[in-house]
Amino acid sequence: MSRRTDPNSQYKVAIHAINGYRYASTQPFQVDPETGKKVYRRVHWGTVDGSNKFIPGKNYLTAAPEDRGKLIFPDSWDLSEIKKLSGNREKGRPAIESQDENRLYGDIWLLEQIAEVTGIRKDLMKTFHNNEETVNAIMTMAMFLFTGKGTYNQLAAWQRITKAPCDRELTSPYITKFTQSITETDRMNLLKLRAARLGNEELCAVDSTSRSAWGDSLPDIRYGKNKDRLPLPQTTEVVVYTLDQHMPVYYRTLPDNTPDSRSLETILQDLKNAGFKNLVLITDRGYESIRNLEMYIDKKQRMIMGTKTGQAHVRKQIDSFGTFSHHPESMEIDPQERIYFKQFNLEYQIEGKRDNVKQADKLRLNLYFDPVRRSQDLIDLDIAIHAQGAALADIQARKLPLDDDAMICRVYRFYKLDYDAETRILNSYVLDDKKVEKARKEAGFFANTTHGLDIDAMTAQRHYSLRDEQEKYFSMMKGILGADRQRNSSELGKEGRLFVLFVAQIMGCYLANVRKEKLADKYHSIQDVLNEMRPIRFIEHPGTKPFITPFIGKQIEICDAFGFDIPDGCSPEYAVRRTNKGKPGRPRKNRLVVKDS
Repeated sequence: MSRRTDPNSQYKVAIHAINGYRYASTQPFQVDPETGKKVYRRVHWGTVDGSNKFIPGKNYLTAAPEDRGKLIFPDSWDLSEIKKLSGNREKGRPAIESQDENRLYGDIWLLEQIAEVTGIRKDLMKTFHNNEETVNAIMTMAMFLFTGKGTYNQLAAWQRITKAPCDRELTSPYITKFTQSITETDRMNLLKLRAARLGNEELCAVDSTSRSAWGDSLPDIRYGKNKDRLPLPQTTEVVVYTLDQHMPVYYRTLPDNTPDSRSLETILQDLKNAGFKNLVLITDRGYESIRNLEMYIDKKQRMIMGTKTGQAHVRKQIDSFGTFSHHPESMEIDPQERIYFKQFNLEYQIEGKRDNVKQADKLRLNLYFDPVRRSQDLIDLDIAIHAQGAALADIQARKLPLDDDAMICRVYRFYKLDYDAETRILNSYVLDDKKVEKARKEAGFFANTTHGLDIDAMTAQRHYSLRDEQEKYFSMMKGILGADRQRNSSELGKEGRLFVLFVAQIMGCYLANVRKEKLADKYHSIQDVLNEMRPIRFIEHPGTKPFITPFIGKQIEICDAFGFDIPDGCSPEYAVRRTNKGKPGRPRKNRLVVKDS
């Protein structure tokens, strides 16, 4: 008869020595369903030094509290490092490590309130199975980005002067291991939770930006023309931004050589997997293509898409207006926007699976005309023709070789050039009348296309104009958050840092929107708001209850603008209120009255 297996044996922690390193490990098992045999694996929870002191590692820090509670450590081990973790402390006031602390707290307090209002802290707790240490570390790293210091090398020093959510010292080696522990599953779980917070028919702008990187070891890095004109490799960061709630709801990184039009399929598939439903996607002209239009129709995706006036069906409508003096007669004017508009119904169908034909749902072209913009476009056209002609005349006179064909088409697009193919010496040039005429006809016109939406042309334009707000998202990312460079060299670390950046952007966008609506006349940026709140301090002394210094002046106005309650004892109100009984002060003494005899 075989010996009965101890059910707790897989939770007993023992030392596993490898190449001189001592790891605290367990050996849990799983039963192979085919063979019925137990398959053991070894899990390292941290390291053990020479005095048997346990140092928690990545697996322990990212494990759920219930999984940690199952671990059985030897009685002779020193587990003092575990007790220092904030998530293992009892609920109530913060534990005091028998030392005096006087740390900055106001800006952190404000960001903590925003994290509660936006639900990002609650969603993080669900994503990481109520692992408070992991959530506090993410929140601390996200809040540190608002200092504008850029790199995490200074985070540990910042923690010494700032009351941050995480009490553990976040050193550079720890941050590297921690960010590498954040997985794609964590990302998708968080996106699903954020998707559940969206309403029906949410307007969402889709756009991307390039982000430079130090080093060249990341797989997604490609050399290209950086928008910031920096000679560095870069990636493309895609973001979906809700224009109703004013915050990001989705992110992904792509190789920089991926055109926007080719990235749409990946974005739509990701949004579907993350549970996003009933979104109205707003994209610029970079995402326009026949392939993407048919994809929208096939997936029944509602959208507003910027459309180039050079497209054949748009040119056809512009040509139908003929010659006009001020504006096309068939177009209506919007007095508020001061532009002319007209909507056209489009018929389009695609072949689906099994020879099924799918018809486009309310596919409409919205065409607009701005007379002021037309005059400016015509002036710019004449200037471009003159400048290109002068440059070509100089090249011909000096017999300089021309650039490659792609550069010629881009720089001298209004001229036809005749040059020697071998020497690339310019022989002659002549104005391309067809291109000039085409540019003159399109001057002042712009367009967008809608699908699945029953809205008029001006409503579509007002919705499309909202996507400019997303540019402020990228400005915040590359500005105050200091994320204009990728300062990591591993794929796992990059994904983890993007996860933290996404959390910071959610808080930052909420802060920016409230500032814009209620505090714009007093604070020019979110940094000004945080600077005003920062001097509030969190003071701790051994044996006494911690306290927060008073909120005064503009700090109270900021709390009122956000609708946040000031902590007890920090408001300017009197702690003891006056009662209506009697008059204030000492009772009046009795007087001796002397009567005349």
